[in-house]
Amino acid sequence: MRSKSYVTMMDPLQETYGNTMGTLLFLPTLIGDVFWFAAILSALGATMSVILDIRGYLAIIISASTVVLYTLLGGLNSVAYTDVIQLVFMMVSLWTCVPFALLNSATESIYYTAVNEFYQVPWIGKLETEYVGRWLDELLYVALGSIAWQIYFQRVLAASSSRQARLTSYFAGFGCVFMVIPSVLIGAVAVSTDWNQTSYGLPTPNERGESSMILPIVLQYLCPTYVSVAGLGAIAAAVMSSADSALLSASSMLAHNIYRKILRKKATEKEVVCIMRVSMVVFGTAAAGLAFLSNSVYDLWFLSGELVYALLFPQLCCVLFIPNTNTYGSAAGFFFGFLLRLLAGESSLKIPPVIHYPGCSLVDGVYVQLFPFKTFTMLLTLGTIVVVSYLVAFLFKRKVLPRRWDICSIMKESEAPVPLPDIEEQIGLQINIVYINPIEIHT
Repeated sequence: MRSKSYVTMMDPLQETYGNTMGTLLFLPTLIGDVFWFAAILSALGATMSVILDIRGYLAIIISASTVVLYTLLGGLNSVAYTDVIQLVFMMVSLWTCVPFALLNSATESIYYTAVNEFYQVPWIGKLETEYVGRWLDELLYVALGSIAWQIYFQRVLAASSSRQARLTSYFAGFGCVFMVIPSVLIGAVAVSTDWNQTSYGLPTPNERGESSMILPIVLQYLCPTYVSVAGLGAIAAAVMSSADSALLSASSMLAHNIYRKILRKKATEKEVVCIMRVSMVVFGTAAAGLAFLSNSVYDLWFLSGELVYALLFPQLCCVLFIPNTNTYGSAAGFFFGFLLRLLAGESSLKIPPVIHYPGCSLVDGVYVQLFPFKTFTMLLTLGTIVVVSYLVAFLFKRKVLPRRWDICSIMKESEAPVPLPDIEEQIGLQINIVYINPIEIHT
């Protein structure tokens, strides 16, 4: 994608499947970006309310305004430079908090509590056989579903060369592994702590249903004040880094792929930048409003992420790696995948499953799918795109279907004449080969 000088992730999709399909495929990632922005703003508000004892809505408003302002003024340059600073600050701050939490007098050794029940059950846990499919499903969803996002591609496509784009991706992967270690250690510390010895008291965060808030709770009650403030800075840096990327991602795709390529094809660069800035304000305001929904926005983001995994990731794979897929296959895969995901049910939206996959059970009035249905849906979407694309092309070529039914003009594209200069170049190349080969044989 970098070698072909694409601007956004949607460019190859629009180039292969057309603007109409491009617009449909744009919707899941747009919704995902806005919900992601809202989810991390909500997390920041909750963290600040624990550590600084301020109203969460103030943190949300201040953070959203700051992100919108510097992204609005600086664009990709401001996002890139501030992200470097935020990344360094986040790494230093989080790793600084770890030893203070581990050495707190109320905390038992995490090596002992990893396999032995002390204050709570062992923190390593145990993977039950019936949950293996679900764990694999979540693993593939997080690993592969995170690829088809403009947040990633806007960095890769802005690289100075394809080599740098590849190296950036490799280093980012190792960086993610390195940065997850503090989170794991802090979670292990929380399980290994006698909360009765702290001002937090009993019951434990898990028993109070505050497991999602464990990072700010550990920083607040197990670390000195200056360390917890540094940890809060790390969280704020992570939020800002993710939020500005999501905001720029959504606005750039809207301006470049929708406005310039569909709505106004003769738009000037100044118009595109103006549309991008207006959309930043609109998306930032919408995300800040959704952030007040608290837990609901997390459910909505997870659902939109699943749609990107099930619908957009197979489309991107086909465009890049499977030749001759077309608009008919893309549309069939999109609607079939969406229908399959909808029929699997969604507990957060109170949608009961119509399709009960193997292992589906009713737990506390909620259906739980243990079958890896997310990956199953993604694979069926991928297969549908390929099969329908080749089948429709075959039917049109064999004239089983009349050409006038080809509303997407896939046959006109496949039968486009080769330009005359290209033909002359190919003929000249063949003549040279025929002329040179006998000489080489003679010599």
